[in-house]
Amino acid sequence: MKSGFVAVAGRPNVGKSTLVNALCGGKVTIVSDKPQTTRRRIVGIANGDGYQLVLVDLPGFQRPRDALTERMQRAVDRSLDDVEAILFVLSARERIGAGDRYIAKRVFELGVPVVIALNKVDRLKPGHIAEQMARAAELGEFHALHPVSAVTRDGVDSLRTELVGLLPEGPAYYPLDQRTDLPPEAQVAELVREKALQLTREEVPHAISVEVEELGEKVVQATILVETESQKQIVIGKGGSVVKQIGTRARPEIELVLGHPVFLELKVKTRPKWRRDEAMLERLGL
Repeated sequence: MKSGFVAVAGRPNVGKSTLVNALCGGKVTIVSDKPQTTRRRIVGIANGDGYQLVLVDLPGFQRPRDALTERMQRAVDRSLDDVEAILFVLSARERIGAGDRYIAKRVFELGVPVVIALNKVDRLKPGHIAEQMARAAELGEFHALHPVSAVTRDGVDSLRTELVGLLPEGPAYYPLDQRTDLPPEAQVAELVREKALQLTREEVPHAISVEVEELGEKVVQATILVETESQKQIVIGKGGSVVKQIGTRARPEIELVLGHPVFLELKVKTRPKWRRDEAMLERLGL
C-alpha cells in the first residue's frame, strides 16, 4: 500500500482543520472561527483503498508571545521534519500577504513537494478565484495548486488523490479504523473547548483550556480553565446558562467518541496566567 505523512501548514484561520476533517471523511480536529483554535499537533488519518494518508494538522505559524505560543511554534517546527509533502493552505477570501509569504519561504525550502490548497472558494466569483490562484502561484515552485472548499467538500476528492499520489509504498502506520492519534481524554477536552469557543468572544476564547478529570463508563467530568474571574463569569453565564449550553452541545459528540451515553459534568475554574505556566502546559499536554 501507499502510506506516508503530509504536514498541513498555513496562517491561523485559513481553514486548515476543516480541510483536514474533510480529507479524512469525518471529525478529527475541532473547528472555530477564532485564531489559535489548533494548539497541538493533531494527526488525521485518511484510510482508503490501498493507501493511508496521515495528515499532521499544525497550529498556525505565528510569532511566539508566551509559553503556550512558544510550544505551539516548536510543534510546528518539529512536525515539518520527515514528511513526504506539505499541504500549504491559503484562504481565497483574504489577500495573500506577508504572513503567507513567510510560511511559503519556510515550506518551499524544505525540499519536499508543496501542494497548495486555495480554500474557501465557495460563493466566490470565478474571476476572483482565478486572481487568487495566480497570486498563490507566485509564492514558490509548487507541485500542484487546488481550489477547494472544505465546507462544501468541492475539490476535496481531487486534492486527496493528489496527496496520495505523492506517498511512497509503505506500511499502515495506524489501525485502518482509526481517524486520529489523540487519546479519548484529549478528544473530549478538545470537544468541550470547541463549544466554549463557539459561545464566547473577544479575549475569552484565547484564555480557555479544558482538563478532563474523570473519563468513566457513565460520567465524564471536565474543568474549563480561564485566567480571570471576569472570564469565569462569562463562561458560566447568567444562572449557569453558558456552561450548560457548552455541555449540551459537547455531550452528543463526546458520546460518539466514547461509543456510549455519558453524564457530562463541567466546572469552571480560574487559573491565572496558565498560558505562561510551563508545568500547567505540560499537564494539559500542550
